[in-house]
Amino acid sequence: MPTILIMLGWRFFFYANERNEPIHIHCRKGGAEAKYWLDVEAFEALEAHAYNMSPADKRTVRRIIFQHFDYIVSEWSDFQEKKHA
Repeated sequence: MPTILIMLGWRFFFYANERNEPIHIHCRKGGAEAKYWLDVEAFEALEAHAYNMSPADKRTVRRIIFQHFDYIVSEWSDFQEKKHA
């Protein structure tokens, strides 16, 4: 479960055992967590699920994702290559 980014107390990470799911990122802060699907073509982050997150938390997380979108996609690709090597 590699952490790729920590910002404003939010930890952004991937799970290693999610098989062949499309690009996505998990985030967690305290008891709040979420998963966002990333659509590279449309430059979009779609909420897959969120738990214990306020609307302000969701806005913050989406802003962080968009600020680091290319980095997250790059880390996802690197992570997938290493998993299958």
